[in-house]
Amino acid sequence: MSDAAAQSRARDWFAFRVLESAGALAFDVFSHVGSILRLLFEVLGWILRSFTPKGARIGRQAIVSQIVRVGVRSVAIVALVSGCVGLILAFQLAPPLDDFGKRDLIANIIGVAVSRELGPLIGAIVLTGFAGASIAAEIGTMVVSEEVEALEAHALNPVRFLVVPRVIAAVLSMTVLATLSTFAALSAAALISSLGLGVPWESYKAGTLEQVKLVDFLTGIGKASVFGLLIGLIACANGLKVTGGAAGVGKATTSTVVQCVVAIVIADLIFTAIFYALKLF
Repeated sequence: MSDAAAQSRARDWFAFRVLESAGALAFDVFSHVGSILRLLFEVLGWILRSFTPKGARIGRQAIVSQIVRVGVRSVAIVALVSGCVGLILAFQLAPPLDDFGKRDLIANIIGVAVSRELGPLIGAIVLTGFAGASIAAEIGTMVVSEEVEALEAHALNPVRFLVVPRVIAAVLSMTVLATLSTFAALSAAALISSLGLGVPWESYKAGTLEQVKLVDFLTGIGKASVFGLLIGLIACANGLKVTGGAAGVGKATTSTVVQCVVAIVIADLIFTAIFYALKLF
């Protein structure tokens, strides 16, 4: 075989391997997305059935306990991170605005940035690390220890008893945490602006109220609810798919954090593009 033929054959083999890897990756991604969508439909089905006269009940106590576990325990860390982000934004914006003699516009810029984007985004990322990984590990441990099989053996649907309360808790908690995150960031920025950056409190307050509209707050809260839904679904889906014992639980936990962050950022981009096209900003 000539050198030219050997090189051509090597190139063909390399191209085949690249296509094969890309195809396998695409198949895994679409398969995983499909399993998450199927889980979403099952969750919605159980929620709708709970409103029918003879439908299945969803335990309120389970939802409340998950809200406490997922949301309440995240309050402090969300407030801390959001407050620090508000301080950072104020310090970073002051020098550039001084060049134009517009330091008072710190309130306008931070108000819009936090209410539309950073408030929900910070809350979602913190909730992913704090609660998403925990949910995946908990359900994965149940799968490994055959507790899920025990539920199925007793004719109890795992989605109804394990997934639905956690998804509802994630959505409700994320909505409240986004509001808290926005308030913490705005409060911290207002505090440092009035005490350390020479922006009068009345001027900061007037700039925020002038710039931030109700639609800004509502779009942020709407996105936060979707972020919570994504976190709950991805965490539960990864937990239910655990195989391989303790190593599988660790892998599912890591995958949950990565997938949630990617899904949240992509969803945020889609929402921003839609709101821009609809001229809601």
